Amino acid sequence: MKKTSIILFLATVVSCTPNEVSLEEHDGYTLAVQTKGPVLGYSSVPTIMEKGLMFKDLNRNGVLDKYEDWRLTPAERAEDLAAKLPPEYLSGMMTNGHTVNVPGISSMSVSGITYNGLPYSESGAEPSDICDRLRDALVNFDTRQVLLAHSDGPGTIARWNNKVQALVEAQPFGIPCANSTDPRNEIKATDEYNAGSGGVCSQWPTPLGLAATFDTDVVRDFAATVKLEYQALGFRTALSPQADLATEPRWRRVPGTFGENPDLVHAMASAYIDEMQPEINCIEKHWPGGGTGEGGRDAHLAIGKYGVFPGGRLQTHMDVFDLSAAGIMPYYTISYRQDPCGENVGNSYSSFMIDSLLIKRYGYKGIVCTDWGIVPDYNGNPLTTGGKCYGVEDLTVGQRIFKALEAGIDEFGGSVMADEIMQAWPLWCARYGEASARERWECSARKVLEAMFRTGVFENPYVDVDNAEAVLSDPEAFARGEEAQVKSVVMLKNHGGVIPVMPGPDRASRPKVYVPQRRIPGVYSMTGRLKKAPYVGYSVDTSVVAKYYTLVPAPQEADFALVAITEPEGGIGYKDGQYMPISLQYSPYTATEAREGERSYKGCTIKVENETDLALVKDTKAAMGAKPVVVLLQTTRPVVMEFEPWADAILVAFGVRSKALLELVSGARTPSGRLPMQFPASMAEVERQLEDVPQDMAPWTDSDGNVYDFGFGL
Repeated sequence: MKKTSIILFLATVVSCTPNEVSLEEHDGYTLAVQTKGPVLGYSSVPTIMEKGLMFKDLNRNGVLDKYEDWRLTPAERAEDLAAKLPPEYLSGMMTNGHTVNVPGISSMSVSGITYNGLPYSESGAEPSDICDRLRDALVNFDTRQVLLAHSDGPGTIARWNNKVQALVEAQPFGIPCANSTDPRNEIKATDEYNAGSGGVCSQWPTPLGLAATFDTDVVRDFAATVKLEYQALGFRTALSPQADLATEPRWRRVPGTFGENPDLVHAMASAYIDEMQPEINCIEKHWPGGGTGEGGRDAHLAIGKYGVFPGGRLQTHMDVFDLSAAGIMPYYTISYRQDPCGENVGNSYSSFMIDSLLIKRYGYKGIVCTDWGIVPDYNGNPLTTGGKCYGVEDLTVGQRIFKALEAGIDEFGGSVMADEIMQAWPLWCARYGEASARERWECSARKVLEAMFRTGVFENPYVDVDNAEAVLSDPEAFARGEEAQVKSVVMLKNHGGVIPVMPGPDRASRPKVYVPQRRIPGVYSMTGRLKKAPYVGYSVDTSVVAKYYTLVPAPQEADFALVAITEPEGGIGYKDGQYMPISLQYSPYTATEAREGERSYKGCTIKVENETDLALVKDTKAAMGAKPVVVLLQTTRPVVMEFEPWADAILVAFGVRSKALLELVSGARTPSGRLPMQFPASMAEVERQLEDVPQDMAPWTDSDGNVYDFGFGL
């Protein structure tokens, strides 16, 4: 609840009409609304009047410093502030992503969280209170960029933001926090690296689904909606978009991409960035292209630390990046054998990848921020998500940071503290001198601060709780998300025009539908740990189906069948000390055509957990006879469509609700989505394709002659 008292006064402005300022008292902070300047939000710092205009005295020295003067450019203000900061503070500016949950309960990313020394459940803390770990980082290590993962609602996030901002405002220099977030607007979290996904925001298809619309206006609408939501919650940085070309169809992070076509990916990523900035800084991922994981393995685990370019297409992957992004994030991978000097290290440690290519060849002047967790030690277990210091495992933490700074890194993602950054300071001084160290640290801090100034966070870092709750429950925003869901669905097959199945004018005339239950596979972490056991149930919301059709328990009673399945659960590429294939087909797969090599899995066999999905389609078709079977496939990546011969119609969705699918089945809407990637003819095609080459597979051809190639959709 906010309490507002408005005081109006006039301040003389030279050669101008008077500046009217009204003061609004909110819960824990004050807003100064002025007609001749920006809104100022503050809780404890004094203000300064200069020529009738109001400014915040962030360092409390009674003087209007350049960095406090909103009339100056972000670059001028950043230069002034960086020059004032001691090395420890500069190092704090160079950390990004101290990850927290609100409230601070244990999770996959953060554990051992306390409030006044006690676990949250025993502490009596409010959900929006600041945990001990974060308070220490903000006060003692000058962290000013916090990554919020899970939370329990918009009001809690807004209150937490305001408490964080009040705390850092009271510190020397009064530098606010530029809180950041992973994507939060997907219907289902795609994995641990999108910890904020599926949160309290409006719900849209995955980026792969947005790409399936082939419409940059949809992406702009998405970004405009997301921007308002992020602003309402206090976020200033989006760890998005993924500009990776998904040229390796088995890669676990395909759903976060805009597909594999360079032109489409660049257009979609640019539309997103253009709409988000400057209010929200975008950190574009993952330089020089993370979609080239060897054998489809992902670099969150050491088994996937190599990004390979057997087709020689490194340039293609780099060219899709939009260099107007405030930040660019290298991927964990070692871009294997791409450095002409022969160095094979993770991209954030590679002077060739960062300094020679991104900064010098492409002229990038923004922030270069590492991915999360590249600094800690690797513990030797290839199936842990711990330290990802690929190629520099033998270096100390200080030496790794020094090497990354030499390569051109500005920020270190993850829970890296200022004292760890400072471990590189004496190393730099010893090699280049103290003056050089000062300039190197200031250079990175200037970039970070300039991006923060552009967002306006120095003027007003506070957010209104009531507004946050209103924006995050806006029915129009949810309606736009639902519209995008419908547009993203691709109809691949419609034999004999069985779709649409019209619902009929009344309940009595509704067609009868049979929806078989399926064995829903277990939910696994990226390391292969079972988090939720398999069970039998539905993969479509039958309550939504019942709004269109009459559900019947047996196929003999039905006019048609709806079979809802998901993509093959094809593993992570490693098991019991052995590299394994990652399968995109439902039936057991033996990799007889895999390449030879050090990490080869040739001859190995994998059985996907949901092989029963293939049997479900076959059995349903056998039971239905001549009556149509409509398959609803939810997927995050391409699929070898083994079930296709037994399906009369196929709709493919990249993360949508059941309502969007039923709108298309019923004819309320017409399908318009197109494939943003090729769907391969076989796993042999998947093995023959090159990890870095777009659209190099022979696509699946169905029984009606449709070719499931990039851009196809009925």
